[in-house]
Amino acid sequence: MRQFLLFISVIGVGLLFISRLFYLQVYNTNTQTLYEDNAIRKVFDLPKRGFVYDRNGELLVSNQPSYDVMVIPREVEPLDTLEFCQLLKIEKEDFIKKYERAYHYSPRLESVFVSHLSKEDYAVLQEKMRKFKGFYIQKRSLRHYTTTIGANVLGDIGEVNNRIISRDPYYRMGDLIGKQGVEASYENTLRGVKGIKFIQKDRFNRNIGPYKDGKFDTIPEQGKDITITIDAQLQAYGELLMKNKRGGVIAIEPSSGEILAMVAAPTYDPNILVGRERSKNFTKLYNDSIAKPLFNRSLQGVYEPGSPFKLMNALIALQEGVITPNESVTCYGGYRYGNRIMKCHCNYGTRNNLISGIQRSCNAYFATTYRKILDKDGNASHGIDTWSKHAKSFGLGEFLNNDLFVGQKGRIPDRDYYKNIYPKTFYSTYTISNAIGQGEVATTPIQLANMAAAIANRGYYYTPHIIKHIEGETLPKQFTEPKQTTIDKRHFEPVIEGMLQVYKNGTAASLQVKDIEICGKTGTVENFAVIDSVKTQLTDHSIFVAFAPKDNPKIAIAVFVENGYWGSRFAGKVASLMIEKHIKGYITRTDLEEWLLRHSLQNEYAKPYSGEPFQINGYTTLQVVQDQEYNWLKNELNKINKTDN
Repeated sequence: MRQFLLFISVIGVGLLFISRLFYLQVYNTNTQTLYEDNAIRKVFDLPKRGFVYDRNGELLVSNQPSYDVMVIPREVEPLDTLEFCQLLKIEKEDFIKKYERAYHYSPRLESVFVSHLSKEDYAVLQEKMRKFKGFYIQKRSLRHYTTTIGANVLGDIGEVNNRIISRDPYYRMGDLIGKQGVEASYENTLRGVKGIKFIQKDRFNRNIGPYKDGKFDTIPEQGKDITITIDAQLQAYGELLMKNKRGGVIAIEPSSGEILAMVAAPTYDPNILVGRERSKNFTKLYNDSIAKPLFNRSLQGVYEPGSPFKLMNALIALQEGVITPNESVTCYGGYRYGNRIMKCHCNYGTRNNLISGIQRSCNAYFATTYRKILDKDGNASHGIDTWSKHAKSFGLGEFLNNDLFVGQKGRIPDRDYYKNIYPKTFYSTYTISNAIGQGEVATTPIQLANMAAAIANRGYYYTPHIIKHIEGETLPKQFTEPKQTTIDKRHFEPVIEGMLQVYKNGTAASLQVKDIEICGKTGTVENFAVIDSVKTQLTDHSIFVAFAPKDNPKIAIAVFVENGYWGSRFAGKVASLMIEKHIKGYITRTDLEEWLLRHSLQNEYAKPYSGEPFQINGYTTLQVVQDQEYNWLKNELNKINKTDN
């Protein structure tokens, strides 16, 4: 028996190998095995990205053909490097760096060698590609932005990095991915699905045709088209009004939470981040540490909200039952606490109730109101937690759980926040600046716009979002279900009446728009920066929140203009014009329009670097734009108005 044991073992092992080989060749020919087989070349067919439309069906982003030179390092043979570099319009040093990068990524896998060839360069190179073994041309779609607006909204696409590749196997070296804005937020929807062809190779590594006659090949699936909530004309108008200023503007439709406009100033043309010039232009934008055009101030700018936050304190006080709309407070030029005074613009001896307190933006009224909230139970520590809970129910101090690519939480402090500063005793006067939206309170423009929408809706809001429709899909519930605040509906009417009086007889009386009942609130916020290691007071920020009409509101808006002096000087004008543009479709307050186009704040932004003094709450003569630039702005305005009509 032993003499047959070796023979039986050999036969058994042989049958085992034959069975395994038969299984792999016949029964287990799946895509995963093909990916791992070095004898089969994988050629990816990249899909076209989905189109992007605005809420009115205007095409904002489409595709254009582009060509990439691909390389498989292991298949590269000796070549005329000088000729190849001339054809690709690169230096020999670049050739070496690109080849080494590709080889380091993978000697046997293809990767992008030179991207984004023009049609002309492709036509010249295509005729000579046979001379350069290991290189081939791959066609792909490149983004084409049909507009010059909305760079912070639309975003851009760029090459993936190693971190992304290691995290998501869908991507390979040279693939493009959404980097910012909608392109990033909806990358998985817009990118589509790659197609793939499996090419059989012989033992000399030569292509011999499709593997199994293309049985396992797939065709690419184009990305889905999306419609975003932005009104392209309102967006263009807002960006024009914010020329030569810095800040953020967010306009929301209260009944849906749809973002109508999202302006970040300064901005740039999204087309400069397309093609072979993308890297150079992006670096230029990224390195601008002064204007920060890549910084989306409408979502990322964290500012003290100033007087618009008085609306929140009024609502909280009404809900907690510590004030009534008719109770009044006498203002003696401000609010005194200890040996300090919080100054006010009211005439000495003015008596204000809730409505007139909002109308005149009385600091004394709201400081008194804030202290009543915190001291309700004789325990300011408990009171500030209650105050914080109410404010956060409006989406303040929290991420809004929206579909926007970037954002900031802002800050609504509670007792835990103050424990490090005041570990033992805590009194309401310690945080009195919160009464007027300064101190430790911090918000973003989108949060204040959402607060205005919640007030317009009398107590609820929809999560602000940028997506309106995805081809073949329904919107997530997080965007279609209302979020209730902690304030009862009945408490909103006196606050809204106060906001209406701001326009009729108060701090925004000069900004009224005929036939539209606008409810708003001006804000002026102190602005500090450290210059040469010294805390320096700069020109105040201009802030404004509003919604309109008073009943059945169509738009809620928040405007921040950095160094804009006071609320009605810059921000209020922008808000009134954008409200009229959205509701009427045309402008009657052309005087406000002319003023904004004519005046620039660039000199204010230059002062920290020029050494010029700042004019705090002053009426200094503003910088006027040159006639040439003004004429260009007017021409752009005429284009917008013509398109609207």
